[in-house]
Amino acid sequence: MKKTLLSWLLIGGMGLSGAAFAQSDYPTLSQLNQRLQRVASNASAELTSLTKTEGGKDIWVLKIGTGAADQKPAIAVVGGVEGYEVLSVELAVQFAEKLVTDHADALESTSFYIFPNMSPDAYEQYFASLKYERRGNALAVDHDRDGTPGGSGYTDLNGDGMITMMRVEDPTGDYLISKEDDRVLVKADKSKGESGKYSLYKESKDDDQDGEFAEDLKEGIAFNKSLTYKFPVFEPLAGDMPVTQKESRALLDYLFEQWNIFAFVTFSPANNLSSPLKYNAGNAKKRIVTSILEDDQALNALVSDLYKETVKQKAFQQDNQGTDGDFFQWAYFHFGRLSFGTPGYWTPEFKDSTGKGKSNAEANYLAWADSLGTNDVFVPWTEIQHPDFPGKKVEVGGIKPFVMTNPPYEQVEEIADQHTDFILKLAAMQPKLEILNVKSESLGNGLTRVTMDLFNNSAIPTHSEMGERSRWLRKIRIDMDADAEDIVSGNKIELKDSLGAYEKTSFSWIIRGSGNVTVKAGASHAGFATTTVKL
Repeated sequence: MKKTLLSWLLIGGMGLSGAAFAQSDYPTLSQLNQRLQRVASNASAELTSLTKTEGGKDIWVLKIGTGAADQKPAIAVVGGVEGYEVLSVELAVQFAEKLVTDHADALESTSFYIFPNMSPDAYEQYFASLKYERRGNALAVDHDRDGTPGGSGYTDLNGDGMITMMRVEDPTGDYLISKEDDRVLVKADKSKGESGKYSLYKESKDDDQDGEFAEDLKEGIAFNKSLTYKFPVFEPLAGDMPVTQKESRALLDYLFEQWNIFAFVTFSPANNLSSPLKYNAGNAKKRIVTSILEDDQALNALVSDLYKETVKQKAFQQDNQGTDGDFFQWAYFHFGRLSFGTPGYWTPEFKDSTGKGKSNAEANYLAWADSLGTNDVFVPWTEIQHPDFPGKKVEVGGIKPFVMTNPPYEQVEEIADQHTDFILKLAAMQPKLEILNVKSESLGNGLTRVTMDLFNNSAIPTHSEMGERSRWLRKIRIDMDADAEDIVSGNKIELKDSLGAYEKTSFSWIIRGSGNVTVKAGASHAGFATTTVKL
């Protein structure tokens, strides 16, 4: 974007970080847009709207880089893949702000593509008069296929402006009260002889009288459930086919033009940074691969160690390593790039004075909140009269929406600082091609032998194993600029499938003539190296 006098005045005397942290709660879409515009006033940044959602919201990409930015190795940072994870959007935006104000030196070797919010329609629910954790966009969809889109959604039964849970006393139900916390319901373990005493539903009514509750939500397709990898056919919020929505199609169209991306960092429920993905030989050898490949597992473990050294908070029960149709898995299995996912935040593990913890995530959260004296996170179970359960005891209550996945806003700056440091450390590990041991040897009769080594001076290979197998990523190309008729031995253009971590490969040519020749080697996602040799 071009800088104008107005844009300079808007940021004059006020750092980007100061603009971000002056508020006390997560920003509205309007506030986010203003902050993105301020980032884009920097000479190294370019803000583009890829499309507008069904709800009329922009899907933004911030390209931040210097020089030939699309020819440098790049990291893509993606936020808002789930609309209820408002923290993820803030982490992506703050990364962009910190990058242009405090870490411009990183742009000398790396470019960044930042997609701050892939679910703006759902994100808005955080600020709505009725708060609930929404996933779908604004498209009208008949999820239960009864002919009426959005015919059976949530209902605020107790009038508190939030959608929590409702429990119904039911001797055939699947749930009982947790022994760890009587505010929490857990599934009865029938293998231990337990029988349920409650049925549990999201706060709702059976509006269409089909015996189901909240099965036809007044929201459309979830971005993070509608990608091509293991697309969940016929499931609500997924759509009839993958990548049918404006936001998903626009993103993928953009990414398929960016050959220089070597890794993704996605702020999402999926987490292979606290706990790396596990290699499964059988699933890795299937025609449709469903396991991380062996070499990539080692890379995942390496980067996971870096993450845990940089992000101090330890994960509690973070076992979500991808769900069907999500973006995190698409980036690896179908796009062939290194893909790293993290929610960015977890409820800390609570232990009582005896050192005993909780096995249930909700009980752990409530115990931790109680220890801090935080009272505004739970709606006490309150009996209501429910039209669909005459003669039965129905209570509404539970943990309030958003609080388990999004920390109080005053904690976000420290979380963003740590994740910014991690992404920059990952960038510093990018493939680094170097041309070494260059020799020029006269053979007489106007002939010269030129030899050299191409070395990847990085712990990360030039291609993920999945990327190399997919044959989608461009190979390493070595160009000798001598005229073809003067190259007696060797090729004017060589192609190398990949270079592993700290791996080298050697090249040799015999060239007729005198003067200088130049060799250029690399690929946009791995960087380029150039040398000039005197014949």
